[in-house]
Amino acid sequence: MANTDTVKQERMHIRLDALSKQKLERAATYAHKSLSEFVLGQALHAADEVIHEHETLTLNEADWGVFLDALENPPEPGAKLRQAFAEHKKRVQR
Repeated sequence: MANTDTVKQERMHIRLDALSKQKLERAATYAHKSLSEFVLGQALHAADEVIHEHETLTLNEADWGVFLDALENPPEPGAKLRQAFAEHKKRVQR
């Protein structure tokens, strides 16, 4: 989550029904936070979970072994990869 020194310059508007707002306000009160702090904190927590779920790869022991073997003993490049390297070399100048 952003630190308290971060200047808040962005704004986000949401529309919700009265019961949903009351529920959020009630939860924010229990958490001793303002409605904005509560909603932002919960949204960022959920965002962290979704990002972690999509950006983390977990391998079982057998798959981990295959992965490490591929890193330590990479296969020779095939024709398509050699062609891609040649195309890259033509297009990219250093």
